Amino acid sequence: MLDLQFVCENRAAVEENCRNRGVPIDLTQLVSLADRRRQLIASGDQLRHEQKDLSGQIPKAPAADKPGLIARGKELREQITQTEAELVTVEEQLRLEQAQIPNMTHPAAPIGLEESESITAREWGTKPKFDFKPLDHVELMAKLDMVDLEAGTKVAGHGFYFLKNAGALLELALVNFAVEKLRSEGFTIFTTPDLARDEVLHGTGYMPRGPETQIYSVHNTDLSLVATAEITLGGMFKDEILDYAKLPLKVAGISHCFRTEAGGRGKATRGIYRVHQFTKVEMFGFTAPELAASDEFHEMVVRIEEEIFQGLEIPYRVLDICTGDLGGPAFRKYDLEAWMPGRGEAGEYGEITSASNCTDFQARRLAIRTRVPEKKGTQFVHTLNGTAVACTRAMIAILENHQQADGSVIVPPVLRKWMGMDRITPPAA
Repeated sequence: MLDLQFVCENRAAVEENCRNRGVPIDLTQLVSLADRRRQLIASGDQLRHEQKDLSGQIPKAPAADKPGLIARGKELREQITQTEAELVTVEEQLRLEQAQIPNMTHPAAPIGLEESESITAREWGTKPKFDFKPLDHVELMAKLDMVDLEAGTKVAGHGFYFLKNAGALLELALVNFAVEKLRSEGFTIFTTPDLARDEVLHGTGYMPRGPETQIYSVHNTDLSLVATAEITLGGMFKDEILDYAKLPLKVAGISHCFRTEAGGRGKATRGIYRVHQFTKVEMFGFTAPELAASDEFHEMVVRIEEEIFQGLEIPYRVLDICTGDLGGPAFRKYDLEAWMPGRGEAGEYGEITSASNCTDFQARRLAIRTRVPEKKGTQFVHTLNGTAVACTRAMIAILENHQQADGSVIVPPVLRKWMGMDRITPPAA
């Protein structure tokens, strides 16, 4: 979340930022609560100071004066208790108001409320031209015996699936390829829990409960299934002070991701593009609390994402995401969209990765700090996240772009050592 003092001192800028992001927020209540909080803190300090003075007077006071002093001491205790109770209530209300405010936005990010107002920063690769009618990934995976959607629906419902044969091998190959790349870039690799406490989800900017949540929550617990390893990786250092000399920290998580995809309808639900569970390798970074440091890390994350999909020989474009599509924690965000020949009548781009610089927004919620040399106290670090590979969508891009006229699919050379094949072919009759 944003610093309370910053919000109060920069109210006009914060309100303009909210409008640019399409977040309807009136800061009047927050400012009023902040004023009341300051009054209560000052009043409490004054009452405690008076109580301390009074406690020193009672032993030395004449006998006739002691009953009055004792009575006043009782009054002060009651007033302090009332003040502290009101302060707790006000701070809870203030935190709720504060939590509704999105992060500030990078001055270079495109301003716009619609997804179409994001800007294409660059494109890579050549879209394939087929001399046959290309199939979409659903048809390809069925012919190549790579998936069982019916079994997934039978076992867990629509949006679940079984990968099989070359489908299972392709997922494992993608994970191994991403991990190999990230290790070469100095990332520490983790497998992470599939569950996290709701306070960790809140800390990373996710809403674990409520009518608009995309999160699966475990009934009668404070646990939820994670939508991304960003949640678990971000929560790893909750309430800790990181060694400034060791920043930036580069970590990556292999995890399952669970999403309700509430409201997701239409063609995007066909096959494995929008599903309730998928495997992903996620990058996460903790940097010094300086924009230059997190900007540099952000560019590195996007470079790695691009190099992964260049290695897979997938045409893509990089989008600089507009303010209205950033999401609450993001200061700036880039998405990679792969060309998917099977989407739409003549092919469309589909999102395959995202990379966000969240500055100190998540770290403030999670209380992750560092001690900057020659500065007093501690400062909140900056956090960043980015998709190395989301397996299902990467699989779609590989199958649809590398399909052949005979129904087979060429395996990208970078994956062949794990796949054990250079081509996926239909099973023998």
